[in-house]
Amino acid sequence: MHDHVRTVDGRLLRVEVTGDPRGRPVFLLHGMPGSRVGPRPRAMFLYQRGTRLISYDRPGYGGSDRHQGRRVIDVVSDVSDVADALGLERFAVAGRSGGAPHALACAALMPDRVSRAAALVGLAPRDAQGLDWFKGMAPSNVDEFRTAFTDPDRFVARLIPRSDAIRSDPVRLLDELRQELSEDDRQIVSDRTIRSMLLRNYREALRTSPYGWVDDALALTGDWGFDPADIQVPVLLWHGAEDAFSPASHSSWLAERIPHATAVLEPGAGHFAALRALPHVLAWLLAETPAWPAAQRSPASAEPPSPTVPVP
Repeated sequence: MHDHVRTVDGRLLRVEVTGDPRGRPVFLLHGMPGSRVGPRPRAMFLYQRGTRLISYDRPGYGGSDRHQGRRVIDVVSDVSDVADALGLERFAVAGRSGGAPHALACAALMPDRVSRAAALVGLAPRDAQGLDWFKGMAPSNVDEFRTAFTDPDRFVARLIPRSDAIRSDPVRLLDELRQELSEDDRQIVSDRTIRSMLLRNYREALRTSPYGWVDDALALTGDWGFDPADIQVPVLLWHGAEDAFSPASHSSWLAERIPHATAVLEPGAGHFAALRALPHVLAWLLAETPAWPAAQRSPASAEPPSPTVPVP
């Protein structure tokens, strides 16, 4: 078991592996801010389904060294280094929220190693033609992303003290978001177990520095370094219809461009509903034939999936 992996350029990445140690491998790329200890299915659930779940702190988060100036595409080298250290030749990749574009990068640049990829409640590239990038997005995210894009120095100066405050009391982040949460999201984050997992995740994400969060936002609003249209492996795009943090129109835009995409929209679901969908997503990633429970569909016509397995 490797809890740290050294990259080819000498950085350390903090890694965590759960589930069946001999199971089928899936990388789970966390959100923003986030860490390797973010919400995921129970270890026993993973073990019973023969799943080996690999998560790591993106550079600058938790126990991973910073990679200043990183782009979304740089995740490919890091995932490759972790996979090599664990002796993995082929694997699936899932990314939630800020991790979703990183999962797509792996799918685009590692078709010989990535079997399938899933992007949950993700974003489209900032320069996506024909997409009103901010439409339907919560004011807090509009302000954060717009500032990161137009005035990165100001963005960093604002985020550092905010990050320090959230590290001291991670409840502050959920309190900040409360007014913008959908009713579905409020119910999810009110669950004691999920709330505890989220708070642990935020605390670990910001434990050593604010720069994982800083670099994520700059990377997501900058040049990703790849074109999603180049992805040739099967991709699942999952989104909640009531998501105000990364609007479902972003997945719709991606679905129109990724050749082998299965797009699912869950009516009434918000951003945090991705936690509830994750067990089904893992099943899709590892199935012999990749098909969503209610068949493949576009976001505009999606129906809710069958009842989900509890995440805690």
